[in-house]
Amino acid sequence: MVSQSRKKHGWLYKVGVVALVLASIMVIGSAIFHERLIRLYRVIRLFDQDVIVENFRNMDGIFGTRIVHKADQATTFATEPQPLPTSFTYGGKAIDLQQFLKDQYTTGMIVIKDNKVTFEEYWLGNDEKSKVISWSMAKSAISALIGIAVDEGLIRDVYDPVTEYVPFLKGTGYDNVPIKHVLQMSSGIGFTEDYGDFNSDINRLGRLLALNKSIDEFVASLKNIREPGTYNQYVSMDTQVLSMVLREATGKTISEYMEEKLWKRIGTESDGYWLIDNKGVEIVFACFNAVLRDYARVGLLYLNDGKWNGETVVPGNWVKASVTPDAPHLQSGENPASFWVLGYGYQWWLPQKPEGDFIAIGAAGQYIYVHPGHNLVIAKTSAYGDYKIDGKDKILQTIEMFRAIVKSMANGEKAKTA
Repeated sequence: MVSQSRKKHGWLYKVGVVALVLASIMVIGSAIFHERLIRLYRVIRLFDQDVIVENFRNMDGIFGTRIVHKADQATTFATEPQPLPTSFTYGGKAIDLQQFLKDQYTTGMIVIKDNKVTFEEYWLGNDEKSKVISWSMAKSAISALIGIAVDEGLIRDVYDPVTEYVPFLKGTGYDNVPIKHVLQMSSGIGFTEDYGDFNSDINRLGRLLALNKSIDEFVASLKNIREPGTYNQYVSMDTQVLSMVLREATGKTISEYMEEKLWKRIGTESDGYWLIDNKGVEIVFACFNAVLRDYARVGLLYLNDGKWNGETVVPGNWVKASVTPDAPHLQSGENPASFWVLGYGYQWWLPQKPEGDFIAIGAAGQYIYVHPGHNLVIAKTSAYGDYKIDGKDKILQTIEMFRAIVKSMANGEKAKTA
C-alpha cells in the first residue's frame, strides 16, 4: 500500500511539474507575443504626426540596438553666427524660410562654413544631445565603409558579384549582380518603396522586423525584374546587401567596422547606434541614430575628400566616384532610365542643375548637404509625417533652401571683405 501511494504521489508530482512548465511556457510565450504586438503597433504608427517626433529620437525604445562608440576626443568647432536668408525661391515662387522649417517639423539644423558653425538651432524638444534616426542617410555611411574595405583589399573590385562574398544570396535576385550596380541602386531588383502604401515592400519589411523576422532572409526572398546596371530604381535592400558583403569581407559586424574605420576617426562627440533585427544584424538601409553635429561631421569628411585632420579616412578617389553619375541611367533630369529627377552615385544623391553639390537624404526630412564650392555643410533632421504624400516635392524645395543658404553665406563673405 505504501508503495502504491508513493507511486500515485510521484505520478501526481510529475503531472504537476509538467502543468507548471506548460503554464510557464504559456505565460512567457504570451509575454513575448505581447511585446511583439506592441512593437508592431508602434512601427505601424511610427510616422503618425502625434508621435513621430518622440519616435525619431527614441528608436532604441522600439528595437534592439548595437552601439558605435564615439571618438576618444571630439573635434570642436569655432562659431561665427550668420543669419539665414528670410526666403528662397522654388518654382518661381518665394517661400518663407522659417515657415518652411516649421511646416517640415524640423527638429534641428546646423550650418558649417569654413569649419565654423554659422547656424545651429533645435526645435520640438530636440537638443544637441538628441540621437535622431538617420533613415536613408545611413546609406551614404555604408558606401564609405565599402570604399574603405576596397582600399584595404578586403573587397577586391566593385565589379565583383555580391555572391562572390555572400554565397547565401546564390539563387536569389542578387545572384551574380556586381557590387557596383548595387552601390548605384541599379541592381534590377523588384521592390516597392512607397511609404504611403500599407502593402508596399518597404512597409511589409517594417512589420516583419517588428515581429522578429530576419532581414537577411527577407533580402533573399527578392526577385530580379530587369538587367542590372541599366535602370536607376531606389531599392533600400541594395544597401542591406552591401552590408552583407561588408560583414563577410571584413569578418566584423557593421558596428565594429564602422566604429574602427569611420566613427572614431572623425572626431564624433557622441556614441551612435544601429537598430538590429532578431539575429543581431544591423538594419543598415535606414536605421543609424546619432546627434546632429555628428551627421554634419560625415558631411565634412566628404567635403574634404575623405580626409580628417589631414589623415585619409575614406580614399579620395572613392569620394569622387561616390558623387559622380558615370552612366546614362544615373544622370539627373528627366531620364527614362531613372525613377526620378535627381542623379545618383554611390549611395549619394546628385541635384539637378549641378553646382558640384551632393546630398544624403533620409525619409521625413533628414539631410546631409555638401557644397564643396563654398566649403559648406548643412545637416538637418525633421519629423515630417506627411512626406508620404508630397515628400519628393519637399526634397526639391529643401535643396533650393540649402542653395539659398549657400548664396546668403557667400554674400555675407563678400560684404565682410568689401
